[in-house]
Amino acid sequence: MNDMTGGFPVDGPVAANFRLLQDVDVKLTVEIGSTSLTLRELLALGEASVIELDRHANELLDVFVNGTLIGRGEVVTVGERFGVRMTELISPDKRAIR
Repeated sequence: MNDMTGGFPVDGPVAANFRLLQDVDVKLTVEIGSTSLTLRELLALGEASVIELDRHANELLDVFVNGTLIGRGEVVTVGERFGVRMTELISPDKRAIR
């Protein structure tokens, strides 16, 4: 049995194919929530407007790669920036494309 690294065999054709794909850029997005607005509400938004989202403040955020939900996480600070600590990964057979 081959040793496994990140779920892929260390040697063999699958590992070779994976190495070819490692440097492909993907788009990772984190969704904090959503809402629906009428056009009237949208046009009335100003700089101080607050938009209430459909998620509670203590809920985990959805993490998407190229529009596919891959897991959930929580907001952290990394120096002067925001980051996401992954707390849950969704198995590939349960992922849904948005």
